[in-house]
Amino acid sequence: MNPELTLPYEGESPSFASRPVWCGRGSTVIGAARIGDQSWLGDAAVIRADGQPVTLGDRFWLGHRSTVHIATFAHGTTCGDRVTVGRNSVLHACTIGADVVVEDDVVILDGSSIGDGAVIEAGATVFPRSDLAGGFAYAGSPAKAVRPVAPGEAAERAERVRERSAEGLGADPEPPQDLDPDVFVARTARLRGRVGLGAGASVLFCCALEAEAGPIVVGADTNIQDNTVIRSRGEGVVIGRDTTIAHNVRIADSRIGARSLIGIGAVIAPGTLIADDVMLAAGATTDPGQILESGHLWGGRPARILGPLDAERRAMMLRIVESYCRHGREYRAAQEELAG
Repeated sequence: MNPELTLPYEGESPSFASRPVWCGRGSTVIGAARIGDQSWLGDAAVIRADGQPVTLGDRFWLGHRSTVHIATFAHGTTCGDRVTVGRNSVLHACTIGADVVVEDDVVILDGSSIGDGAVIEAGATVFPRSDLAGGFAYAGSPAKAVRPVAPGEAAERAERVRERSAEGLGADPEPPQDLDPDVFVARTARLRGRVGLGAGASVLFCCALEAEAGPIVVGADTNIQDNTVIRSRGEGVVIGRDTTIAHNVRIADSRIGARSLIGIGAVIAPGTLIADDVMLAAGATTDPGQILESGHLWGGRPARILGPLDAERRAMMLRIVESYCRHGREYRAAQEELAG
């Protein structure tokens, strides 16, 4: 069994030590990914090694709608043997030891290191450059040690995570039609209803944009990264131009301004208004109807102002937009070549 979609990146193609035990609907592997024996990839699981390598040990288990990615200019991702990752979690440019359990809705951020036998409990956020010792359970945002892991506990919790993954996600992705030639929509993404994409916009692998009521409108050169789900059930969702929506974000009916960044695993509640030039930190949430004012870094649950959006952060946000415009062109060409 093979992933539904594999693509090379800069001449590097994924490799598996042996054929995976299971690859779910929409499963996607990109670039310089090296994956050990007896891997298991759930529905809409994404492994993307486009700029740095991803190395995953034997019996790696990646749950439904979870993402493994890298920091393009800085850091790959490495996992030891027998790592289990639950649903809707993100491993981003980090190092994870053997026999680690990452439960559902977890975000592990750039430069972090997780020791052997650790358990990262559901909903936790591991902040950048954290060094978490093995043999402990971690919870919260930022993730902190809550107790030692009892003998046999990690294996038991891994089994529970894997049992939940048997439930699956539902319908297969539906490829969009009649796209602007400057737009990239991944073959494993799903667009339903009134979805408008500006020139240069990109919707990456396994995203779901579902306009059940009002429209979803995405501005020019805005990127929506892997496994993000945007769903309108009321007035709709509008996202300005030159904005980044990172991996595994959840967005309900809301307005997001131009030149903003919504961090990995963030959750945007209905009625949220995010102004232009806002950075929302990874793992953050908003309250229904909350207003995020321009010119600030926001974070927390619910989001609050953490500091000014300084020149360094603005430059970083611009680099991400430019990088994803380039990714969009590269991936569109790779998909077209694959289709023949």
